[in-house]
Amino acid sequence: MNNLLETPIEYLKGVGPARGELLRKELGIHKYADLLSLFPNRYIDRTRYYRINELINNGSEVQVVGKVIHLKTVGEKRTRLVATFTDGTGDMELVWFQGQKWIRENIKLNQPYVIFGKTTAFNGVFNMAHPEMEPLAEHEASLRSAMQPVYPSTEKLTQRGITNKVMSKMMQQLFMETQALFSEALPQPLINELSLLPKNVALFNIHFPKSQDLLTKAQFRLKFEELFFIQLQLITKNLIRKHKIKGHPFGSVGSYFTDFYQNHLPFELTNAQKRVLKEIRNDLGQPAQMNRLLQGDVGSGKTIVALMCMLLALDNGFQACLMAPTEILANQHYLGLSELAEPLGINIKILTGSTKTAERKIIHEALQSGELHIIIGTHALLEDKVQFANLGLAIIDEQHRFGVEQRSKLWRKNDIPPHVLVMTATPIPRTLAMSLYGDLDISVIDELPPGRKPIQTVHRYDSNRLKVWKFLKDEIALGRQVYIVYPLIQESEKMDYKDLMDGYESISRDFPLPQYSVSIVHGKMKPAEKDSEMTRFAANKTNIMVATTVIEVGVNVPNASVMVIESAERFGLSQLHQLRGRVGRGADQSYCILMTGEKLSNDTKTRIETMCRTNDGFEIAEVDLKLRGPGDIMGTQQSGVLNLQIADIVKDKEILTLARQYAIALLKADPGMIAPENTALRNAYIEMTKKKNIWNYIS
Repeated sequence: MNNLLETPIEYLKGVGPARGELLRKELGIHKYADLLSLFPNRYIDRTRYYRINELINNGSEVQVVGKVIHLKTVGEKRTRLVATFTDGTGDMELVWFQGQKWIRENIKLNQPYVIFGKTTAFNGVFNMAHPEMEPLAEHEASLRSAMQPVYPSTEKLTQRGITNKVMSKMMQQLFMETQALFSEALPQPLINELSLLPKNVALFNIHFPKSQDLLTKAQFRLKFEELFFIQLQLITKNLIRKHKIKGHPFGSVGSYFTDFYQNHLPFELTNAQKRVLKEIRNDLGQPAQMNRLLQGDVGSGKTIVALMCMLLALDNGFQACLMAPTEILANQHYLGLSELAEPLGINIKILTGSTKTAERKIIHEALQSGELHIIIGTHALLEDKVQFANLGLAIIDEQHRFGVEQRSKLWRKNDIPPHVLVMTATPIPRTLAMSLYGDLDISVIDELPPGRKPIQTVHRYDSNRLKVWKFLKDEIALGRQVYIVYPLIQESEKMDYKDLMDGYESISRDFPLPQYSVSIVHGKMKPAEKDSEMTRFAANKTNIMVATTVIEVGVNVPNASVMVIESAERFGLSQLHQLRGRVGRGADQSYCILMTGEKLSNDTKTRIETMCRTNDGFEIAEVDLKLRGPGDIMGTQQSGVLNLQIADIVKDKEILTLARQYAIALLKADPGMIAPENTALRNAYIEMTKKKNIWNYIS
C-alpha cells in the first residue's frame, strides 16, 4: 500500500502534468503521500441548509437548496451573468463576473442545486457572487462531510482554477484509489493505552470529518504521532551520541577546582548552581562527549559555573575555550574570568578580530605548546591557524548566534571531540527546548544569587515625562547611574538616528553640565569611540548613558540602577527583558521604566503588563512564544525540526509533553526498537530519517 503513496501526483485522476507542476511549485506536493498530508487549515460547518427567507445580511457563508429559474446578461462594457434562484420561500440572485460562457452552457434550469457562498443584500434582495454549485443528487452521493475542510492555498492556485472544491475532489479521488488502507506506524500497545483512533480512521476524519467529535480525536491522534516521531528522533540522537561519540573522561577533581572552591569563591553558590554543577560533573566523568545546554536568566551566575567546569578540564590535563558572539561579550567574559582565575596562577588569554598580529602569534604558539590553559574569543577561535595541544572543553555562549557548521569546526581541532557546554541567557520555553534542543541534556539555573533585589518595573506614558525626569535626578543625587535606551529598527535607520540624537539633545538640556554628564553610544560610532564611552560610564564619570540596543548584551555596571526604555512599544518581549537585565547588578534597588505613547495595540499591552508583573525570564518567554509563535523566536526556521504539518508546539504543549514521555519510555525499554510490536515503528523511523517531511514516511 505504501508504494502507491509514492506515485507522482500527476498520475492522480483529475490532476495531470500542468496541475501537477503547479502543486509541486506552490505547495510542495510531489506525490500521493504529500497530498494526503496536506491537512486542512479550518473547517466550515455544512450541516445546516438555510431557506432564503431566513437569510441575514451579515456576510456569512451559507448553503441553500433550490432551483435556477432564469438567466440573463446585464451591463454593456463590463457584463455580468445574473441567475434568479428560488427555494419556495423566496428568490435571490446568483452573480458571475467571470466564466459566464461556461456557466451559461452548463447550468440546467429548474434542476435542484445546492449552492454555497457569501451572501450580501442589495435593495432588499440577497445575492451570492460566484457560488459553489453542485446538483443535489451529486451533493448527496459525494464523500463530502458535514464539516467541510478548507485547505492551504496560494493566489496562483486560485487564479489557475485549483479552488478549495477542486482540492477536495482530488482528496476524494486519492481516498478512492488507495481505499484508505494506510499502514499503521505506532505500536498497538501504545494505541490501546492512549485510546488513539486507528490510522485509517484518523486520516479519513481529518479530511472528511463525520462529526466534530471524530475530528477532535483525529487531530489528537495525528498531532501525537507527528510529535512522537520528532521526539524519537531527538532522543535517539542523544543516545547514539552518548554511545558512539567518545569523550575524555575527567576522572579527577584536582587542586585548581578544590583551591578555587575552598579559598576563592566570591560568594556562596546558590542551590541551583550546585545542582547544575553536579549534573555537568556527572557528564564530564563519562567516556562519552558531553552535550549540555545551560540556561540561566541574566545575572543568575552562569559565568562562575563555566569557570568551575574549565578548572575541571585543567585538573585533568586539558585546555578549555569559551566562544562568544561579539567582542564586547568576549571582553566582558575575559575581564570577569581573569579576575576570578588570577589567584590560581592560570594562564588565560583573549583572541578576537582586533587582536594585534604579534600578539596573535604568541597566543597561537602558547595554545599549541599547551602552556596557555584557557582561551576566550569570538569567531576568531574557529580559524584554521588556531590549534590546541589538547582541547577538553568548549563553552559556547548564546549559541543560536553560531551556525552548526561553525561549531563543528571546533570539534575537528581534536581527535576526540571536546565536551560541549552551550550557555544562553535567553530563557527558552520548555516546549521549544523539548523540540529544538531535545537532543541536548538541559540544565537550568532558576534562582538569582542572594542579596539581589528584584527589579521594579513600571509603565509610564510620554505625558508623565516630567515626573520620570525628577525621579532620575533623585537617583543620580544618591550617586546612582541611569541608562536611557532608544529603539533601533533597521528599515528606518535615519529615523532611529534622529530619535536618538533628538533624545540626546533634550536630555543634555534637561540634565545640564556641570551638574550632570551624559554619554552616548550607537551603531554608527567607531568601536574605539564606543569603548571609551562605555569605559567612562563604567568608571562613573558620566551619570547617564543614552544608547540604542547596542548595550543589550554584555554590559556590566553594578552602579547603574535605572533603565528607561523609550518607545517601549517598539520592542519585543525578550528584548525588553534582556535590556532590563542590564540593571539590578548591584545591592541597590533597581528600576525599569517603560515609556510609551498613548495608543497601544492589544499585543503591546500584554507585553508591557507581563514586564511589570514578573521578572521570571521563563514566564516571559512563554508569553513571548504565545504572542509571536515558534517561528520567530530564536529564528527557529533554521532548525528544520519545527516544520510541523499539523501540530503546533504552542497550542499542543500537553500533547508534546505526553509524546516525549512515551518516546523516552519506549526507547528505555527497547532502545533499538527491535521488539516484535515495534517493527512497524522501526521501519517508519528508518524511512523518516531519510526524509525531511514526517508525513511522507509515517503514512
